[in-house]
Amino acid sequence: MLITSKDNETIKEIKKLKDKKYRKEKFIVEGIKMLKEAIAENQNIELIAVRNGTNLELDLLNYKVVNIKEEIFDTLSDVVTPQGVLAIIRKKEEKDIDEKAELIVALDDLQDPGNLGTIIRTVDSANLKQIIVSKNTVDCYSPKVIRSTMGAIYRVNIIEVENLKSTLENLSLKGYETLITDLNANESIYNIDYNKKIVVIGNESKGVSDDIKKIKSKKVRIPMLGKTESLNASVATGIIIYEYVRQKLS
Repeated sequence: MLITSKDNETIKEIKKLKDKKYRKEKFIVEGIKMLKEAIAENQNIELIAVRNGTNLELDLLNYKVVNIKEEIFDTLSDVVTPQGVLAIIRKKEEKDIDEKAELIVALDDLQDPGNLGTIIRTVDSANLKQIIVSKNTVDCYSPKVIRSTMGAIYRVNIIEVENLKSTLENLSLKGYETLITDLNANESIYNIDYNKKIVVIGNESKGVSDDIKKIKSKKVRIPMLGKTESLNASVATGIIIYEYVRQKLS
């Protein structure tokens, strides 16, 4: 099937998914690697759209595939140089928070898509299976976030909570301790036992919100030798997660 009209219903549906309000149940992934990962991870692929003339060298017999006229496909793409393939994927049913996890990462109103995608990827690289995000955190299924995850989005349970403060307080009743990074803290991240810990990463410009700071928590700092006073949110998260990994391997 070759789609040649921009008014085709499939084209309209793909364009709608560029808007967050339509991504409640499904989202778009773009590129050959993301499609291969989706197939390998048994994602619920609703549709694969291919730019006419693109040779993917993939067996797609079990999927609904449409070919789209070149100039129309390019209007659907979110990248400068499209690879000629995108897919609509239905979201997995969101699981509850795994309260047996040793380490949980929670994001407090993070706004940069690149930071969020990189954090999801880092969480996955440490074999952590979930991440908690506040309701005002940037959309986890935006195209920029999806690209930054490099496929990790398929393996990490993303749990959006209405009230992050209440969620953290409830987890503290289950034996979790909340860690908040603070430049003035005395305790180093390298002196922490990362069993039953929640690491809260704050907004890029405002940091952790005052509301979250009011809950019972441990303030920790990332030691730095230079004059820089703060680190990018995804970099800070990676440093802390890999101290957890180091302890697991030691």
